[in-house]
Formats: sequence, structure tokens, C-alpha cells
Amino acid sequence: MQARLKIGSPKRNKRLQTGWEGFFPYYAGFPEQFVRDILESAKLGADSVVLDPWNGSGTTTYASSQLGLKSIGIDLNPVMIIVARARLLPPSEADHLRPLAASILSQLRSTPLVIATDDPLLSWFQPEAARLVRGIERNIRRSLVGGITKSPDGIHLDKISGTAATLYVALFAACRRLAVSLKSSNPTWIKLPKEDDDRLDPTAYAIAHQFAQNVRGMSDALAAKQLIEDAAGADFTAAASTIQLSDTANMTVPASSVDFVLTSPPYCTRIDYTAATRVELAVLGPLLKVKPRDLGRQMIGSVQVPQSMIEIDESWGRTCSSFLAGLKAHPSKASGGYYYKTHLDYFDKICRSLGRVTAALKPRGRAVFVVQDSYYKDIHNDLPQILKEMGTEAGLTFSNREDFHLRSMSDINPGRKNYKRPAGATESVLCFTKPD
Repeated sequence: MQARLKIGSPKRNKRLQTGWEGFFPYYAGFPEQFVRDILESAKLGADSVVLDPWNGSGTTTYASSQLGLKSIGIDLNPVMIIVARARLLPPSEADHLRPLAASILSQLRSTPLVIATDDPLLSWFQPEAARLVRGIERNIRRSLVGGITKSPDGIHLDKISGTAATLYVALFAACRRLAVSLKSSNPTWIKLPKEDDDRLDPTAYAIAHQFAQNVRGMSDALAAKQLIEDAAGADFTAAASTIQLSDTANMTVPASSVDFVLTSPPYCTRIDYTAATRVELAVLGPLLKVKPRDLGRQMIGSVQVPQSMIEIDESWGRTCSSFLAGLKAHPSKASGGYYYKTHLDYFDKICRSLGRVTAALKPRGRAVFVVQDSYYKDIHNDLPQILKEMGTEAGLTFSNREDFHLRSMSDINPGRKNYKRPAGATESVLCFTKPD
């Protein structure tokens, strides 16, 4: 008989994001304690493998490593690959972060850089500020990104060292801090300046200081983490985690190799996950193999119309088909065109991804999905029920569901007042088992 899972609220609590965890406050994730409770209660063996096919900022892979469990994290967004790799940096590496940052900043003076006229940083920063940010990025790249990441057959960001990733995260955080005046009511969004003259123009001191301060804070947090681990027992060793840059619908995890899946697929709430990290993508520009717009098209939940025709598949389930029929027939503008097509794209990618996840699970392996419902105008998009039906069609056995009511970002949209629908949203934890 399988152990009963301990399922707490999957809602992130900003008050708990302190110390090392405080440097990874990216939107759309669940808290570390939520993951630890589930994995500890699952009573997994020491050789078990945990998979998160939408790994995001790496909470599942990080918590798994801390519990001595091997893990695999998949994500299509290069920014999230960097963040997840940084999160796994061992505390033993704390001491050399500050000297590295000092060396990287000192190189700005000795090797000045001429910024390209099409550098994506120029979308947010005035030329001199963009040149300084790119100079820091270039020096991180030159000092810490070697032949494994930049190999003859291309760039492999999922091979980047934890140290390089950590310094990139420090630069990401610096840019976000410097761009605070461009934040919108949507926590995922940093606006583009309307005019060139409105671009950010921080001083060289402000840029260097913010980067150095972030590195110092990360070093201190890692050192404090080391003290805690030493007090807990000197034999502590984090388990290996593999971070892969991949499309979940086409991921290459070996069949029947995973014992436990814990993940949160992108919600069907029209959050553009690529746009949410577009400042970071601009920082990573020289290391990207794909343009941000093309990346956005590949993402689940893309706001771009798919390039190929997609038809409703019966494996999507009755609830999904009913929702799509209602959406297509809705009288509001573009419902039967643009919105219908982008929703078809979403459900097609989700369904294909669930097939891959099911194939990766071992018989009797378990899968936990955190999903949230939403509304299209006044039509309920019951994503938890849709995922339940899709998972069953994919070959999983549904075991239980726990619901948590929370505030929804859609409540801040003034357009919602035109339609009758409940405030907030339901975030559901769905549990499945793969039969023998």
C-alpha cells in the first residue's frame, strides 16, 4: 500500500522566501516546504528519481537534492534553466563568489566594450547603461562559460556551471531592480519604455553596486546555509540533479525511469511566460539559440496563433471539448478566431506532454500536478477537471484531489467586471498513479 501524501497549500508565501531562497522569487511556483512535505511523505527509496517536467525556478529539483533524491528538471525557458542551475550551487562555493564578482567588475575598466546597435538590452536601457550591463555579462561569459557549455556543436545552457549561473542570476536581479520603475500591476511584467528617451539610464556606480550587492547577499546566504547543514550533520550530501533545456511535449526522459512526478504545468491564464522573463532573456542574448519571439511560440500558453491547424482530440476529454465549444461560440471579439486557436494550441501541447510524462513514469509510480482554474470571459475553464480527464486518457489512475482557494491575478483586470463570475481562483493538487 502506498504512503499517504502530505499535501499543504501550494501557494507561495513571500514571507518564507528568505536567505538563499529569497534570490529566486520568480512567479508561478510552489513553495519549497510544499515539495518537501510531499516527497518526505511519499517514502521514496534512496535510488528514486523525481521528475519535474515544468521545473521553472527549480523548487522541485532543489528540494529533491536536499532530501538526497535524484531529480530531473525540464524547462524550455533558458532563463529558468539558469535559475534552477544556480539554485543547486553547493554552499561550499560561497567563499569565491565575491572575488569573482570583483574580478568581473574590474575587467570593465581594463577591457571596455562597444555595444552592438541591435543589442536587446537597448530596449530598456540607454546606450551607456546597456553597454555596462553587457560588459558585466560578457565578463561572466568569458571567465566562467567554457567549452562544455559553448561546444563546437552549439550552445548548451543546461550544462552551465552553478557558479556561472549564480552570477547570471545576480545580474538578472540587478536589472530587475534597476527596472523597478517599469513594473506593472502584473507581477510577471516589466513594460517596454514607450519612447527611447524613457529608457533607463542608471549610473555606472548604480549598476556595479547593485550587481556586487546581489553577489554579496548570495554569498552570505550560502555561507549561512552551510552553517545550518554543518549543524545538522557533516555527512550531508546533496543528491544529483539534471537540468534539461527541452520542450516537455518532446522531452527525452527514458521510458519507465521515473518514480515520482511533482510539477505545475503552465496555467491557461494567458500569462506569457517568455515575456515575463524578457529582461533576463535580453541579458542572455549572446548565449541564446532562439529568438525570444520564436521561443514564445514554442511555450505552452503561447499568446501567438499556432502556425499549423489543430483539431480537438477526443483524448482531451469532455470538459475540455465543452469549454472550447463555448469559447468558440462566445459573442465577444476574436473568441472564435484568435482566442480559440491559442487555446487549441495550449491543450494540444498539454496533452502531448502528459503522454510523455506517463511514459517516463515507472509502473506504480506517482504523479502530482498543481493546476489552477480560470475563466474566459464568463466561461469556466475548469483546468483541474480537464487535467484529470487528460491524465486518465494518458493511462494514469486518478487517486485524489485537494483544492485551495486563492486570489487570482485576473481579478485586477478591469474587464472582468463586465462578466458574472466568482472572485479568486481554485488551485488544485491532483494525484495520480501509473498502473502496473
